[in-house]
Amino acid sequence: MRRLLLLRPEPGLSASVRRAREIGLDVIACPLFRVEPIAWTAPDPGGYDGLLLTSANAVRHGGPALGVLQELPVHAVGAATAAAARDAGLAVASVGQGNVADLLATLPGNLRLLHLSGQHHRPTGGRALDRRVVYRSAAIEDPGLPPLGGLAIAVHSRRAGARLGELADDRTRAAIAAISQATAEAAGHGWERVDVAERPDDASLLALVAMLCHTSPPT
Repeated sequence: MRRLLLLRPEPGLSASVRRAREIGLDVIACPLFRVEPIAWTAPDPGGYDGLLLTSANAVRHGGPALGVLQELPVHAVGAATAAAARDAGLAVASVGQGNVADLLATLPGNLRLLHLSGQHHRPTGGRALDRRVVYRSAAIEDPGLPPLGGLAIAVHSRRAGARLGELADDRTRAAIAAISQATAEAAGHGWERVDVAERPDDASLLALVAMLCHTSPPT
């Protein structure tokens, strides 16, 4: 049975470690990034019909300025982001089931949305949005990546995939489980195998990587 390597930053890392261990996986935790708040100023909420949240980190690191926008309904990209918004006292109006472009496709085109995002935000399907950057994921210079041979690796983002590709040594015996096709492509070539989760969420990714952990690496 392969060991599982998890690369995501906290606090998501601890949640994924717990879920993986609950299903019997042997976990190595090695975050490649650390999430940090960025100072920002909230605009007048009267200019918007709602908040677009594409990561729970926007809520966790939004700081006091988030309180200015408390009355705006939230459109969250997924269940984890919606849960973080509710925990912060925000009212969730809609929850997406895929990526941000899928969520925006379900919303009226004339809706005035304020996107609270990370420094490296996801594409929004060509839709114009007002955006405030409230956090960033800073690369850890020397994350202490273990030898990758024989591991199953869960990759939660395109940036993590690209960073892993930069740091990887012998990748020919490592199996990748990617949260999306874009994430798989970012990890580059030469891996033993690269599979993409059925849905872009942690539960689906862990289900996939659990299957990979029960395969044997080539000898």
